[in-house]
Amino acid sequence: MPAGDAFSAAQVEAIERAIAHAHAESDLTYSVFVGAPDGDLRDQGRQLLGALGADADRSVVVVIDPAHRRLEILTGPTAARYLDDRATALGAMSMTSSFAAGDLAGGIVAGLHTLSEHARHPRTLHTNPVD
Repeated sequence: MPAGDAFSAAQVEAIERAIAHAHAESDLTYSVFVGAPDGDLRDQGRQLLGALGADADRSVVVVIDPAHRRLEILTGPTAARYLDDRATALGAMSMTSSFAAGDLAGGIVAGLHTLSEHARHPRTLHTNPVD
């Protein structure tokens, strides 16, 4: 479904901000698909992840089928090092609790925040060796 059918302009903007913030926090790329999948939801997510090409390795794809109340979170290999099954389950719970209250956009924003918090990896300080 086109974004305009599911979300207001303010909601689209909030989701886009959440995606940008999640990327800045974790250095991973986030994508969100909302709508009826072409076939199985997980397969749709795999196709979307694969379509990201070289970026797929560091990507997180969230696929939501609101009509059937289904959600999948898929990660590329590098992203999976930072987001294990427990972290993605927490992100999914964050989303579904808002979805149950009728707030699809808010759930997406909350879930992206949860995912990026868990994917944040410590920054390293590099120092020059002492001569």
